[in-house]
Amino acid sequence: MKKNRDVKLEKNIYAAGWLLLLVGIILLAVKRIFPADFALPPCVFHKWTGYYCPGCGGTRAVKALLRGDVIGSFFYHPVVLYGAVLYSWYMISHTIQYLSKGRLRISMPYTEKYLYGAVIIILVQWIFKNAVKIIWGIALI
Repeated sequence: MKKNRDVKLEKNIYAAGWLLLLVGIILLAVKRIFPADFALPPCVFHKWTGYYCPGCGGTRAVKALLRGDVIGSFFYHPVVLYGAVLYSWYMISHTIQYLSKGRLRISMPYTEKYLYGAVIIILVQWIFKNAVKIIWGIALI
């Protein structure tokens, strides 16, 4: 049985997507106007255990993606690229549908499968990076 789409939820996600884009543009503009490099505190999990946490590499992946380094972004943390692709298609497809007043019904439906996909990607990369570090002693990030 096919589940009905939650149009209200999809509209809220779409609005949040525009808000996220606006905040991102403002932050990038502020960084360009006031070029200060800030350092994030070290990862507590990595500091205490010596192993990577599930989010290790995420900030580097975002920075690489903003520089246009798609391969580097994927290497640091593949869920960032996954999220960027899903975000882009969600926003583009919904914008096209709204601008066409529903004549072009191409909007990407919201489904929790995308979240499960992200969790799987996070777990696989976390296990892989730590396995490489444990087995071969190679630090990947």
